[in-house]
Formats: sequence, C-alpha cells, structure tokens
Amino acid sequence: MMYDLAGRVAFVTGASSGLGRHFAHVLARAGAAIALAGRRIDRLDAVKSELEALGAKAATIPLDVTDAAAIAPALDKAETVLGPIDILVNNAGLSVMGLAAEITADDFDKVMSTNLRAPFLLATEVGRRMMASKRQGRIINIASIGAFRVLPGTTAYCVSKAGLAMMTQCLAREWARKGINVNAICPGFIETELNDEWFASDKGKAQIAGFPRKRLEQAGDLDGMLLLLCSDASRAISGALMTVDDGQSL
Repeated sequence: MMYDLAGRVAFVTGASSGLGRHFAHVLARAGAAIALAGRRIDRLDAVKSELEALGAKAATIPLDVTDAAAIAPALDKAETVLGPIDILVNNAGLSVMGLAAEITADDFDKVMSTNLRAPFLLATEVGRRMMASKRQGRIINIASIGAFRVLPGTTAYCVSKAGLAMMTQCLAREWARKGINVNAICPGFIETELNDEWFASDKGKAQIAGFPRKRLEQAGDLDGMLLLLCSDASRAISGALMTVDDGQSL
C-alpha cells in the first residue's frame, strides 16, 4: 500500500518511447494519472491509448523541453486536464557521441539544454506550484552512472549528468522544509532504441562482456526505485543519488 499512487498526477518528460514510456506504464499501474510530455505527438497519443486500455487516466502534452517559454503552458494544460502535479519525472535526455576535441559547441549546448537546463526549469516551475499550493511532492531526475564516472566518448553527456546530480541535491536542500523530495536515479547501460544497434555490434558486445554480470540492465530493473521515490515510502529520502546499474560501475 505504501507504493499506491492512486489520486496522484505524474508529469513524465520524454514519454513517447524508451524509459519515459516505460515509466509512464509503471506509474499508471500504481494508480497515478499520467501527463505524457514530449515532441512526437503521434507516439504520445499511442502511449495514451495504452494507458487508457489499462484503466488509467492520461493526457498528451506537446512539449519541447528546451523551449523555456513552453514549459509553464505545458504544465498548465496538464493541470487543467488531470489536476495539480504531485510527481515530476525529468526523463528527457540525449547524448552526442565523439571525443571531446571533436564535438562542436552546438553539440555541447544541445546536450546541456536537454539534459540539465530543461530539468532545472521544469523542476523549479513545478516546485513553485507545489509551494504555492502547499502540496507535498516528488521530483525524480533521471541521471546516470556517468554522473560519477567517465563513459568514454560521451564527455558532454557525463558533464550534464554530473550537473543534474548536484542540482538534485541543491534543490533537495532548498526545499527540505517545503515537503518536496528531490532525488535522482542513476542507471547503468540499458538497451533502448537509441543504442540497440551499438550493443548489437562487436564493440558493443565486447563492452557488455566487460560488465561484472556480462549483461545489460532492463528497464524493469528501475521499477522498484521509481515507485519508492514517487511514493510515501520515500518520506525520509531527499537529495539521494540512487545508483541502479546492475553492478556495472564496480
């Protein structure tokens, strides 16, 4: 019962595919209404239909998280349809592969805008609304083991996730007495449609062979941590950087 999210509203970014879609399903099955935010409207509509088939309430929210001016209107729409937001899952993210000396300034800015600036703007806007209405809430940032260790060829990504980890702790400290818990999940390598070709290649297979358990994580491996941090069971957890990586960083 501690993981029951009935009556709560969750706003999930990057919800059209991958981990975002998976997280939406997990939270919906726990009873939450889901605001599905992203750019690919057709895919969001498909996820919405999936959730409604499960008996969940859901809404499609068009949003480019890098557009600062679009964030408040997107949250307004979600709250109009579903009610005040109780849970924010900052999941949208991307990476640019390449050696640091070879990526461009635009590449770097693109990663920072999506992975760090956008979560900050979303978290602070949601936080202001929670504080104004004196509602307790949960903000979960999806970081990475790249926040703590070097992942070769992804310097901009690692820098953005390290920044996201520190942002998580800063907001948790600022809002400690406001009833808003801010935490981060730091996954290891999980196969998604963004990296499946790499892990099917010889170099990708060699990388997997180097992991302690010689396997990739599955999206479902994050379910328990997500539900913990979104629920009343995490009453005393804030500012935590929760590594869930199947031992990959050992």
